[in-house]
Amino acid sequence: MAGGGSRAKGTGDVPGLWKQEGPEKGGQAPGLNPRPSWWACGSARCLPVKWAIAVEGARQLWRLALVDPRLAGSGSAAAPIPPPTSPGPVATAGGGGAAPAQPWPSSGSGSRPWLASSQGELWEGRPSRAENKRAGRVGGGRGRAAGRAGAEARGPLCSEQCAGPPRTRQALKSPSRPPTGASVTAREARGSASRSRMRAPGAGTASVASLALLWLLGLPWTWSAAAAFGVYVGGGGWRFLRIVCKTARRDLFGLSVLIRVRLELRRHRRAGDTIPRIFQAVAKRQPERLALVDASSGACWTFAQLDTYSNAVANLFHQLGFCPGDVVAVFLEGRPEFVGLWLGLAKAGVVAALLNVNLRREPLAFCLGTSAAKALIYGGEMAAAVAEVSEQLGKSLLKFCSGDLGPEGVPPDTQLLDPMLAQAATTPLAEAPGKGMDDRLFYIYTSGTTGLPKAAIVVHSRYYRIAAFGHHSYSMRPADVLYDCLPLYHSAGNIMGVGQCVIYGLTVVLRKKFSASRFWDDCVKYNCTVVQYIGEICRYLLRQPVRDVERRHRVRLAVGNGLRPAIWEEFTQRFGVRQIGEFYGATECNCSIANMDGKVGSCGFNSRILTHVYPIRLVKVHEDTMEPLRDAQGLCIPCQPGEPGLLVGQINQQDPLRRFDGYVSDSATSKKIAHSVFRKGDSAYLSGDVLVMDELGYMYFRDRSGDTYRWRGENVSTTEVEAVLSRLLGQTDVAVYGVAVPGVEGKAGMAAIADPHGQLDPNSMYQELQKVLASYARPVFLRLLPQVDTTGTFKIQKTRLQREGFDPRQTSDQLFFLDMKQGRYLPLDEGVHTRICTGDFSL
Repeated sequence: MAGGGSRAKGTGDVPGLWKQEGPEKGGQAPGLNPRPSWWACGSARCLPVKWAIAVEGARQLWRLALVDPRLAGSGSAAAPIPPPTSPGPVATAGGGGAAPAQPWPSSGSGSRPWLASSQGELWEGRPSRAENKRAGRVGGGRGRAAGRAGAEARGPLCSEQCAGPPRTRQALKSPSRPPTGASVTAREARGSASRSRMRAPGAGTASVASLALLWLLGLPWTWSAAAAFGVYVGGGGWRFLRIVCKTARRDLFGLSVLIRVRLELRRHRRAGDTIPRIFQAVAKRQPERLALVDASSGACWTFAQLDTYSNAVANLFHQLGFCPGDVVAVFLEGRPEFVGLWLGLAKAGVVAALLNVNLRREPLAFCLGTSAAKALIYGGEMAAAVAEVSEQLGKSLLKFCSGDLGPEGVPPDTQLLDPMLAQAATTPLAEAPGKGMDDRLFYIYTSGTTGLPKAAIVVHSRYYRIAAFGHHSYSMRPADVLYDCLPLYHSAGNIMGVGQCVIYGLTVVLRKKFSASRFWDDCVKYNCTVVQYIGEICRYLLRQPVRDVERRHRVRLAVGNGLRPAIWEEFTQRFGVRQIGEFYGATECNCSIANMDGKVGSCGFNSRILTHVYPIRLVKVHEDTMEPLRDAQGLCIPCQPGEPGLLVGQINQQDPLRRFDGYVSDSATSKKIAHSVFRKGDSAYLSGDVLVMDELGYMYFRDRSGDTYRWRGENVSTTEVEAVLSRLLGQTDVAVYGVAVPGVEGKAGMAAIADPHGQLDPNSMYQELQKVLASYARPVFLRLLPQVDTTGTFKIQKTRLQREGFDPRQTSDQLFFLDMKQGRYLPLDEGVHTRICTGDFSL
């Protein structure tokens, strides 16, 4: 009966399995994708058989596509999937009985060409269920489900239409051993399974292929999709789905921040805006609102006053003949005038070089020389430091003094700036300089691996990007008041902090020097809702005695970097700060990240779902040279989750979020760029910092590479300290390195000095160090030894010295530590070492 229940009896039919209809009956031509007539049966007893065949076919296809390249015709070295059964003898080709009858022809016009080539190997050598029982082998995993389906098919089927060949049951069984000729140990099997599960893209390919297979077999699309989803999950896709479920909300918020910043930058670029023009619009919108408050002096500046002061600076230097692109160095402590000076210089198109107020003598002269500054504006508190280098600066450098002078009076060749500004015009320049978002705004000096400070270039778009990311990542509000006690010559204080005032109109409270005893008093007095920190600030605050004022504030957000995981929760619980906005970044880098959801200990994240949206990566490096390792194709080797690596960011100079502006020195810029990192011919910024990423994409700071360590919130160059010490000691061999101190953020400086005759007086040396090195750069520990180890090329070896640290049990050399209260170096013995490590002695 055509299309009915009788079995077809044509000559070309396989009894009980195939029914072929000719074109005249509305069916397919003979030999073209024949479909079993019993497949259309809707009986409940047939469903297990159908499901078993479908799942087995999908599973074998997944195995074909991902696991066994020999069967798939591939030469790759993919590992075989481990057997789902208990250990036992490995099945060999032809063993365990004859090959089962095939449910479709293996050759001819009616064959399935996409499976016929490997069909014999896929189902070859499968022992029958009885043979498995006799051998004591029990199938496991997916094989059990298929075996139960085959057992149900042993008796008579529901009707004659469904009857199939007896050997079809054998085809339903899963293999109880690895593919032919394979032999794996238990450990290799587990490793192979782990590698297979990590291939989410391959699992997706297999699931799509199995979906097509099941559709060809005639299953409804819902069943096919469910089976394909199962194959995807079983092939390792469950890991990706877990990551999606745990990070989707975080990643979508991060994506919204990225899009928002990008759209804002695009709008300002199209409008031809710069940072001064954006600030002028903010000042025009809210002229009477407080812009800056000086907590040290109590001075309050409105947006109108800050705009007026910066206009006077612009007009003055324009009248003095300074042109767009000229450089003026700014050397004063953090107060509202500091912001007004660089902002006014920017209105005239002049680039400000922001000098670290801790610089003295040679480093100070070096920074002024590398900036090519035509003038120097310094505060009265810096007059003595300027006087020390006046002879090295030359007479061509104009000097202006801002603020109150000390008892020494005005140094030679210096003009008082305040009276000159009082006479300058306070209206905007009649002709604004032709500047854009890609032009230079100012320089910020940072210590890198080369030793001496480098002038990092900050363009208008970079200033906006850093401030905007901080603003949107932590959902700052227009009514927020931000407390900024960080140095304004650093990007954290001047861009992340003051940038909220300049760009978004928030009130910023400044304090030129951090005070742990006054921190919460200032927050309560000025109703601050956001504070900035570095890791050391949080530790110093926790060391203060408990007071009522530390819980009477309105601070809801603390933004910064370097907060140690060990004190993260203690800080939030003691002071009642609801959100920690930890971030990672550097003035010049293009791979900044932010912790937007408060993950304890993390400095940010990169999406595991949308990896190409923000192209940053951790790459493997050589442990000694810190150079990136490369594969056979010459590309950098990416790190897997849990592996520490060097953070790099892909460079795209046409994208304001991806560009790298580098340093004033071209040679310094080239050292921070690597090529062929993500793909052939590309460029990437080398951060010089080692981070580690977990499975969910959260990143954690691990260490700084190169000859740089961080102490008291400042980067310290070992090369610079070594040069100073060697010069003071008559070119003696010196090795400077950072050592970890338990319970203390960063690394303390330690100097190993060659003193073969025992004639060095540490305290006489310290008196000289106070004159030439900033406080954070002075070594905390000293080690006097007969000679410093060097390589064959006379390079100092520090590996052993760093490993031994300041532990007197590791060496017989003389050790000293710096007692800041007494201002001198004292001998370091085991008792002092124990007190330092337990935190009883403060460094």
